[in-house]
Amino acid sequence: MGHYHDLIKELSEPSKALRLAIPEAWAGLARLHDGAMGAGALPEHIKEIIALVIAVAEACDGCIAYHAKGAAAKGARSEEVAEALGVALLMLGGPGTVYGPRAWQAFLEFAEG
Repeated sequence: MGHYHDLIKELSEPSKALRLAIPEAWAGLARLHDGAMGAGALPEHIKEIIALVIAVAEACDGCIAYHAKGAAAKGARSEEVAEALGVALLMLGGPGTVYGPRAWQAFLEFAEG
C-alpha cells in the first residue's frame, strides 16, 4: 500500500470509537458532508480537489489522505490536482511547499490503486 492508505487505516478505529461516543454529532457531520460534497453545479471530483487544497492549507494529513482518496475515486485527473496545488502554493507560500507535495503524493498513491 502506502503511507496515506496506512494513515486512513490507522484512523479507522479511533474514528469508529468517537462516532459511537457522539452519534448525533457524527451523523450531523455526515449529513453536512453529503450536502456539501454531492453532485451539484460543481462536479464531485472538483469538490474533492477543493477539499484537498483546504486540507493543505490546514496542514491536516488525515484530511489530505481522505480527500486525495476521494479525488482519485471520483475521477480527478492528475493535471487538475497539480494545478489546484499550484494555487495552494501561491496562496500559502512556504507551508504550501510542505503540504502541497504531501497532497500530490497522496493523490498519486490513491490514483495508482
